[in-house]
Amino acid sequence: MPKRILQGKVVSDKNDQTVTVLVERRFTHPVLKKTVRSSKKYRAHDAANEFKAGDVVRIRECAPVSKTKRWEVVERV
Repeated sequence: MPKRILQGKVVSDKNDQTVTVLVERRFTHPVLKKTVRSSKKYRAHDAANEFKAGDVVRIRECAPVSKTKRWEVVERV
């Protein structure tokens, strides 16, 4: 099964080897037919501590690294 890849903005880099990435998606509401923005935060593994708050990055699904981390940072966009 292919791994999911998402794009989002780093909102926190305060933890060691971890960044928090805010991923926003847009979709049309089924009843209102209006475009709705929905966002979710993912904690991603950043082994080299190279990404800082404000960076736009791509994250990929991976095996669990810790209790909350199931994603890893692939690249800066």
